[in-house]
Order: sequence, then structure tokens, then C-alpha cells
Amino acid sequence: MMPISSLADLPDQLHHAAVRDLAWVLVSPPLLSSTPQPQRHPLSASAWMRTPQLLADWLLALDRDASGLEHWLAQSPVRRLGLYYERLWQYALHAAPGVEVLAANLPIREGGHTLGELDLLLRDEQGVHHLELAVKLYLGPENANGESPAHWLGPGSHDRLDIKLDHLSHHQLPLSARAQARTTLAQRDIQDAQAALWLGGYLFYPWGNHCVAPQGANPDHLRGRWLHRRDWVSFAAQSAAGRWQPLPRQAWLPRAHIASSTVWPSEHFEHWLSTLPPQANAQLLVRLEEDSAGDWREAERVFLVSDQWPEQGAGA
Repeated sequence: MMPISSLADLPDQLHHAAVRDLAWVLVSPPLLSSTPQPQRHPLSASAWMRTPQLLADWLLALDRDASGLEHWLAQSPVRRLGLYYERLWQYALHAAPGVEVLAANLPIREGGHTLGELDLLLRDEQGVHHLELAVKLYLGPENANGESPAHWLGPGSHDRLDIKLDHLSHHQLPLSARAQARTTLAQRDIQDAQAALWLGGYLFYPWGNHCVAPQGANPDHLRGRWLHRRDWVSFAAQSAAGRWQPLPRQAWLPRAHIASSTVWPSEHFEHWLSTLPPQANAQLLVRLEEDSAGDWREAERVFLVSDQWPEQGAGA
């Protein structure tokens, strides 16, 4: 289930970091192909989906001059990856042919109490849509087969795939159908909205242990591996050649592309690893390989977690 499979490699061809992030958001596959509530790509009715080259041309032009995107992101700087993901979607949807953004992060209130927010309200040729967006990274179990979504945890071990799906199904998506929301929508001349979700991200499988994908997983989902700190030496000894480097949170979306001037020497990584506190948050590491232009591109990604994970989870 690749929404725009012909553009899957486009993020790797772009140079501006935020534009690569944006391209990844638009063309990457969803985590799941079967969900408890309808799943809908936000661009489903756009000309960009019918003619992907139009989207490619827009992204390539943005890569040459990203000032509009930079201004948009600077208006509301965010640190949380999920909010950054939403902001990127909003920017693209405002530009998408055949899509009208009616509202973003629309609060639904009762009296003085906020019941929640609608991530997006869109209008296209298929009607009005209430969309909930999320990007998630989940780590599979060491000691279970992985089929149950309850066994897939966020890197901080507090988030779980089954809990996220339950919250989407029973709180976020039904919100637009509640009486309080209908009043808010009527003020915008909206009588009804079709609710759906879009869930992107990665699934990470335990190194040295076999587990299957969770029930409903998209066969084309993006993936990596994870391991405990105690296993790093053995893991590194079996890894292919390249250089390892941690990624900051806001760089977790597309495959890393790092200039030769900023790639870490192996000694720098070894020093960083030796000074990393034993109880540090989960670290997303990438193995980089040099390309023909002398830059370094991600060949694989792994989460490195503390030896007490998941019992000792730290807020990732």
C-alpha cells in the first residue's frame, strides 16, 4: 500500500532538509494496511495523486527555493515530531490542487472545556473530510511473536500501538460526529464530515530475536531494528561497513543524507557512545554509506535502548 509508489525515491534526490521531510511525509507508506477505522491519504482526490509528476515538479521547485516552506515552519516552530509532521501536511495541503483546507487543529469545546481538536478539515471532490494524522515509531517485542499491537511500544515504552489505535477509534475520529462538533462545523457551513486516519512511521524489529509484524501491518511499511546497549559490540561486529551516527529527533523522518563535512568520524561516534549515560533515552542511530558524490546516506537505522528497556523507559 504505497500511496504514490512512483515517487518513493524522490526524498533521496532532494537537497533541502525540510523539503526532504515534506516529500517523505507525502509519499511514504502507512504503517498499517488494515485499521479499525477508515484510513485515507489526505491527497486522495488531488490531481497530485492522479498525476504524480505534478507533485514531483512542485517538490523539485520547492527544493530550489524553499523560502515559502521555511517561512511556514518558522511561524509556528515545534519540537514534537508529531506536530512537525502535521505542519508539513498542512503546508502541502494548502498548495495541493483540488484540496481546500477548511480548518487545522480545530478545537471542539463544551462550555469552557476543550473536548479535543480536529487535526484537519478538508474539502475535495469526494466531500468534506475530518482527518487525524499521526507519525509513530514502534519497537517490537523480544519475547512474543509480535502479532498483537499491544506488544509494540514507542521508544520511551509509554506509547503502545494498540492504545494509539484505540484512542483514534474511540475518541479522535468520533469527535467530529458529536453534537458539540456539529455546532462548530455548522458555523463553518459544514453539515457532515467523513472521518478517517492516516498513520505513518516505522516499525523496529528486535535484533537477534524473531518477531512478526503486528496484525494489520502494511507489507510495505518502513522498518529498522533495535537492540540493548549490552548487545552493541556484537551487533557492530556483524554490521556492514559504514559510519554510525545518532539522529536528532526532528531528523527521524526520511533516510538521512549527511554532507561529508558534517559526517562523524568513527572515533567521534565511539567517544559519544562511551560517554552516553547507561539510562539515556533511546537513541536512533543510522549507518551511513558514502555515495558517488562524497556525501553519506543512510543504509540502515536502529534504536539503541538501555539495558533495562522497556521497564526503564525514558520519554521518547
